[in-house]
Amino acid sequence: MKPAHRKQARVLALQALYAWSMSGNDMSQVELSIVTTNDMSKVDMEYFQAILQGASADVKALDKAYKPYLGRLPEEMDPIEKAIMRLATVELTLRMDTPYKVVINEAIELAKSFGAEDSHKFINGALDKAVKTLRKDERS
Repeated sequence: MKPAHRKQARVLALQALYAWSMSGNDMSQVELSIVTTNDMSKVDMEYFQAILQGASADVKALDKAYKPYLGRLPEEMDPIEKAIMRLATVELTLRMDTPYKVVINEAIELAKSFGAEDSHKFINGALDKAVKTLRKDERS
């Protein structure tokens, strides 16, 4: 699959996670809405579904996995930052087919596009610390 198709999968997964967290709707409804209102021909659907499912299945465990690397309380994060951290953590822990440098870079790009002014710096710092534990074999 083309890298651009995975990039678009991340963008739509981020939008779905944000909509889910703000609306409180069932994830299957949110996913259906995303899939039916967007052109999915240039989206890696398997990747989209895998990271979306991973990022929404056990939010408490996911948040616990990245919490030590934040440098602030999770409650102080905005919904976009949380969604980006959840997606990146899923990719770092479950998608070993994606190099950690790509995961971090893509998370930074999402933060630049959708986050607050300096959220990309926060995301970069947190993921740079997290990858040392979550992908220690790849970093050695």
